[in-house]
Amino acid sequence: MFFSLGVSSVSKLLFETPQLVGNGVQQVRNYWSKALTRRDMKRRKLAKEFAPTRLRLVCIKRCKLLPQEIRDCASKDFDFVPRQSALRQLTGRCVVTSRPRGNLMRWRLSRFIFRDAADHNQLSGVQRAMW
Repeated sequence: MFFSLGVSSVSKLLFETPQLVGNGVQQVRNYWSKALTRRDMKRRKLAKEFAPTRLRLVCIKRCKLLPQEIRDCASKDFDFVPRQSALRQLTGRCVVTSRPRGNLMRWRLSRFIFRDAADHNQLSGVQRAMW
């Protein structure tokens, strides 16, 4: 039935039918606000899983007191640890806007969102300075 109808007639059917309006016919948004945030969350997940292993391998690889054979074995084991699991690659981003700079890490908000939330009394224990 819908295949024979055009796009405009399908949209007309959706928006003029009273039982369909408001029942799942809303704009769908992604869970994360930007693709960069999605990538950062993927890195955080990998870092949580592989960070202890990666840290041990790095320490073994850089230790000059250990024999060369052991350090070479640690270097070979790096092939099994994902590159994106490095803690260095994590970016502190704003939860609302995904802005990578100007963040207050305690609240995980950028300075613009923090100021707006503080002005509207939406942050617990935060008050605008008055003197």
